[in-house]
Amino acid sequence: MLNRLEAYDDAVPRSAARAEEFGPLTLFVREGEGWPYYARPALGHTGEVTVAAVQAVRARQRELGAPEAFEWVAETTPGLRAAVEASGLVVHEHPLMVLTQDAEELPVLPEGYGVRMVGDRDPDLDGAVAASYAAFGATPTPGAAEQVGARIAAGLTRLAAAFGPDGTALSAGQHQPVGPVSEVVGVGTRPEARRRGLGLAVTAALVADARAHGVETVFLTATDDTVAHLYARLGFRTVGTALIAEPAGDGPAEN
Repeated sequence: MLNRLEAYDDAVPRSAARAEEFGPLTLFVREGEGWPYYARPALGHTGEVTVAAVQAVRARQRELGAPEAFEWVAETTPGLRAAVEASGLVVHEHPLMVLTQDAEELPVLPEGYGVRMVGDRDPDLDGAVAASYAAFGATPTPGAAEQVGARIAAGLTRLAAAFGPDGTALSAGQHQPVGPVSEVVGVGTRPEARRRGLGLAVTAALVADARAHGVETVFLTATDDTVAHLYARLGFRTVGTALIAEPAGDGPAEN
């Protein structure tokens, strides 16, 4: 399972980023608008990673104006953490979860709220994308909704959103299919609409959509064990530890 996820993690950024190789590491550089990418272990590398390799990638990230960020799975590349920490970055641990069974119970939303998939020509596309950004304290970059729409049209992304009684998009998230594997990403809820089960309902909708489109393996990274407990209600179980390394003071994005 971890090897399958590793192959996916190497493949999925390539539809929107170019890959720059640094020996045991690959740096993905975003092309166009959207969230920036990160560096990760080169596919197939199982040995140690030197501090010098990490520093070379960080220097390139600074040159590009990109975040000095690394993402990988602890069990797949155990030799990377020491080098990353020795370079001065802080490593955050998150449960890596795979869907293994049907949901114990589906979320029940408050009256007047609903969740649905959002297409590339949907009039609520802009609102759904804005909700995704607002959930993490950001505003959409110019052209962000158009880029998400293009990815939806190309079959690279599927978008779900939760709407309030007045039709405003309050929570949103995506799954990104690559062959038989898809990752649920970017699930977030506007601060004023939290604690209503909207994020979990969006996740359930994404899972149902992935299954309906023939995806065999659905996975995600939970913020922490508390959030992982919620995802377990949808049928996810922890299979490993996702690691995110950033400069001290930068907090990891919530899922």
